[in-house]
Amino acid sequence: MIQMRTILDVADNTGAKTVRAIRVIGGSTAKGRFTRPMAHVGDVVIASVQKAIPAGEAKKGEVVRCVVVRTKYAISRPDGSYVRFDRNAVVLIDKEGNPRGTRVFGAVARELREKQYMKIVSLASEVV
Repeated sequence: MIQMRTILDVADNTGAKTVRAIRVIGGSTAKGRFTRPMAHVGDVVIASVQKAIPAGEAKKGEVVRCVVVRTKYAISRPDGSYVRFDRNAVVLIDKEGNPRGTRVFGAVARELREKQYMKIVSLASEVV
């Protein structure tokens, strides 16, 4: 679950290494005692670039749109299985939802296919 101020790894080759979530766009809020907006796999977040390589497309301090591709929080599937990753990771996207980079590093969750991020799924080395 990704919320405001969460530090996330960047899993593409735009030049950004880590980002900090500023706002959750596509998440949900729980009813009851914990009502902060949370993002899961396939949700869009607005983030600020914290670390970047010098010659990259994304610069430090830039505000970007990202889609969450991996979370430490377990994802439950309809068949009863769970999938979880070691670290939280995002891929930078543009306004139309296309990835800004040309490569996606590491595995991504299969739930991205249901959220219509087919370009990210095709660029990924592995779909879990």
